[in-house]
Amino acid sequence: MKNIIKLIDGSPEIIDDHYQLVDEIPTLSDGNTLFILPFKQWLALQTAPSLVSHDGPKVAVWLSNTDEVATLAPWLDCLSLIALEFPKFTDGRAYSQASELRRHLNWQGELRAIGDVLRDQLSHMRHCGFDCFALREDKSSLDAMKSLQGISVIYGRSIAEPLPLYRRRYK
Repeated sequence: MKNIIKLIDGSPEIIDDHYQLVDEIPTLSDGNTLFILPFKQWLALQTAPSLVSHDGPKVAVWLSNTDEVATLAPWLDCLSLIALEFPKFTDGRAYSQASELRRHLNWQGELRAIGDVLRDQLSHMRHCGFDCFALREDKSSLDAMKSLQGISVIYGRSIAEPLPLYRRRYK
């Protein structure tokens, strides 16, 4: 299991990853296996519910940065995890997807960054609504946690802190 960083009560912690990124659900699987499927394969399961039993594998969805977030709206209540993909660190479309999920669709579940996720991006990802980060295989989780602990005050508005600093001072 790969270690990932998850924000638990606002504090970053390294936890074991119990989810497995797959292109399709394997035919043989125990009921405790957790999978993250690409959107098209996940959507096929939703239109054919008999393919996944209640005792079968638990399935989350992963969106590429070309998938429309709004198409998930009918299923947001039954999802516990959505993974958004950063195919390369210079492609930031997943930031907008995260913000749309949190701000416009009011989704409260786990939002995981996957793909080319680097330490320098984590603070900004957090402000866009991510609360879980699957770092690139060649990067250290311990080093990356430092970037989440480094900024103590956010001046502007974000998903993590919806009020700007001048509004928070007078609460």
